[in-house]
Amino acid sequence: MTMTLRPLFLTCLLVACAGPEEPRFLIEPAAPDRKERIAVATIEVRDVSLPAYAAEPVIYAEDISGALMPLGASLWADDPVRGVTTALVADLSDRTTATVAAEPWPLSEPAQARLDVRVAQAFARADGVFTLSGQFAVASPDDVVREFVRRFEIKVPVVGEGSGAVARAQSSAIGELAALVGTALR
Repeated sequence: MTMTLRPLFLTCLLVACAGPEEPRFLIEPAAPDRKERIAVATIEVRDVSLPAYAAEPVIYAEDISGALMPLGASLWADDPVRGVTTALVADLSDRTTATVAAEPWPLSEPAQARLDVRVAQAFARADGVFTLSGQFAVASPDDVVREFVRRFEIKVPVVGEGSGAVARAQSSAIGELAALVGTALR
C-alpha cells in the first residue's frame, strides 16, 4: 500500500508546484525626445540603492489604508536593483552625449563622473501617482565637473490599472530622473 501512495503523492506534489507562472514585468527605459550635451564624456552609474520593499521581486502598491501591499501575484522580471540601474544607464545613454555604463566601469580610462543614486521611496500611491524620491550624487575624481548632491522627488501618474501600469509609471519616473541628472551635468 505504501508503494502505491508514494507515486500518487509525488504526482500531486508536482502538479501543485507547477501552477500558473506569475506575470513578470520589465523596467524599461523611456524614449527621450532629444540628446543633451553635458559637461562629461563618461559616467559610471553605481548600483542604485533601493528601499527594502522596492528591492524585493514583488511589485508593491499603496492601498487606501496607506499600507504597501503586493500587487497581485506579479513580480519584476529582473532583480529590481539591477533593473533600475540598467534602465537608468540606458536612459542616460539615450538622453545625453556621454558614454554611460554601470559599475564596475568596463573601460581602462576611468569615468569622468560617478553617479550614486539612493532612492528613499519608489511605489504607486493609492491616489494613482507613482512616487520616486531620494537623492543623487555626482563625484568627479579628476575634477572634470564640480561634485554635488541633489534631492529629487518625481511624481508620475499611473495610467491604467495593475502591475503593467505601475511598471510603465516606474519606467517613466526613472526617465525623469535621468533627465534631472542630465540637466545637472550641463
